[in-house]
Amino acid sequence: MNKDGLGLHVVFTGAPGCGKGTQARLLKEKVHIPHLSTGEMLRAEAAKATPLGLEIKALIDNGNLVSDDVIIGMLSKRIDEDDCKKGFILDGFPRTLPQAEALEKLLEQKGITLNAVIEIQVPDEIIMERILGRYACMKCGQGYHDKYQKPKVYGVCDVCGGTDFYRRIDDNRETVQNRLVNYRALTYPTISYFEKKGVLRCVDGTGSIAAVAKKIDDLLGVK
Repeated sequence: MNKDGLGLHVVFTGAPGCGKGTQARLLKEKVHIPHLSTGEMLRAEAAKATPLGLEIKALIDNGNLVSDDVIIGMLSKRIDEDDCKKGFILDGFPRTLPQAEALEKLLEQKGITLNAVIEIQVPDEIIMERILGRYACMKCGQGYHDKYQKPKVYGVCDVCGGTDFYRRIDDNRETVQNRLVNYRALTYPTISYFEKKGVLRCVDGTGSIAAVAKKIDDLLGVK
């Protein structure tokens, strides 16, 4: 696979905190195809005054979950845009077996074949350490970690020089444990589904970000 990412269609999956978002962004920079995060797409669509955007905004504003049909409809529309013609990277979707089946049907209709579904495997104790230690600059959003990614100067953001930082309120032990339980109940069945389809590729995600990225590049043939 060369650096234009031509015809590359990849899904990143794995437990919360496994690093799939980070690796999806790194791959995007190398192969120059869109990184599609359904969470970001939902927020972007909700900001538009389109019928779909208004429907999503109403659901989010009322604290309701966005249905699979709405997500698939939004994804279908996004995949049809010109920048996805060379390929795309899906991050954190599908999250359930019905979503996996709906995605396969959608891609089949569009004549698109998945090259790989990459599961980044990380033990629970490391996931817990990663999530509980992460924080970000209040001003620019740059991410840091108590152990793995400290600012070069203590208390000062490397990017903007800000001195105020925050941690996500849901980055606590109880919430992370609940998210892991939900992942195993809802998302893990998609792993065996894609394994049976012959597209599942497993990557050890316990090394450095660069080391994990190298494994993914080798797996996909990215030069």
